[in-house]
Amino acid sequence: MTTLAFTSTQAVARPGLHLVQLHDELWRVTRPSGDVLGYVEQFRVRAGLRFRAKRFIARQRRFVEMGEFWSMDDAIDCFGF
Repeated sequence: MTTLAFTSTQAVARPGLHLVQLHDELWRVTRPSGDVLGYVEQFRVRAGLRFRAKRFIARQRRFVEMGEFWSMDDAIDCFGF
């Protein structure tokens, strides 16, 4: 039987936020309580790597793109508000 390891054993922590890497280019952003706030996606463009932040709107059961950033830190920061 083949086992696929989609999640990283490392989690990135920020005050009030918790990030878990789901695969090479996707992180789940949650509150410490476990509530899902959204995701950060990494993607490649000609100039380098970009990071797209998507917030989860639970009542509407959809994601809203919050922006694209040149750094992971900037993408994560938009979940703090």
